[in-house]
Amino acid sequence: MSFSTETKNELSRIEPEKKCCQLAEIAGFLRVSGSLRLAGGGKFKIAVSTDNPAVARHYKKLIKEYFQVDTELEVGETPGPKKGRAYFLTIGPQMRSEQILRETGILLVREGNNYISDGIYSDLIKSKCCRKAYLRGIFMGSGSVSDPSKSYHLEFVCASRNLAADLKKMINTFVELSAKIVERKDKFVVYMKNSEYICDTLAIMGAHTQMLTFENVKVQKGMVNKAVRLTNCDTANTDRTLDASQRQIDSIRKIQEAGVFHKLPEKLQQAAELRLEYPEASLVQLGEMMDPPMKKSGINNRFRKIEEIASKL
Repeated sequence: MSFSTETKNELSRIEPEKKCCQLAEIAGFLRVSGSLRLAGGGKFKIAVSTDNPAVARHYKKLIKEYFQVDTELEVGETPGPKKGRAYFLTIGPQMRSEQILRETGILLVREGNNYISDGIYSDLIKSKCCRKAYLRGIFMGSGSVSDPSKSYHLEFVCASRNLAADLKKMINTFVELSAKIVERKDKFVVYMKNSEYICDTLAIMGAHTQMLTFENVKVQKGMVNKAVRLTNCDTANTDRTLDASQRQIDSIRKIQEAGVFHKLPEKLQQAAELRLEYPEASLVQLGEMMDPPMKKSGINNRFRKIEEIASKL
């Protein structure tokens, strides 16, 4: 089961207590998952589809609780190349479909005529709790979130630019969130790639278990990445130490071959002999071996003088 499916399953177990939140969540879900069909006499039939059985059961129950209508639930095949089960909820005129469309802000009136809106009805999301519920409804209808072990990506697919703009605006009312919009074929996608934003969004919608799972994976990935960085850093430091050591040894050999090693000051001879004896030792380690012990800068200064002398030979 995918991380996205598990998230929707968790969200489908949430039962909003406040009527305003029930309506906001239903409105968000219908906005992205519902379609309208003419039922004759200028009346409408609402057809809703989802590939998640838990989501279908949740909204059948929620619509019944709020609107007091028992929607028809059917099981069929998903349209298109992807084969699988689809769950269809149908709300006909006898189930007060027009009232549902009006209360959810989908069917509005302008200059005495009905029209289908393509944005978010502002009266439904006046309070923060209702914005959370609306966001939850849209996610269960057209949202998805990637497995955090693979990538950080959460998105909502919208049918119109207006809906995407309204959704982005609503998401950005939460101080801790920021979303972007991208056009994909004939759809508009509101998305986030920032792991902190995704984690906060899961919490805001109410998917607290999935949020904790997301955080755990994120922490584990962070630890692995840190270990890799430290390993790379250690490897680079080791390489630099060995390169410097070889350069110092070459300079000492050059001085010895020129027959002037005995003419070096005693402190330089001592450093050179230690380097030849411990070619892989760091400057800190060589400094501790000196008599008396020296700091890294002091022993490094001696080797610099040795290299200067060798360069003049």
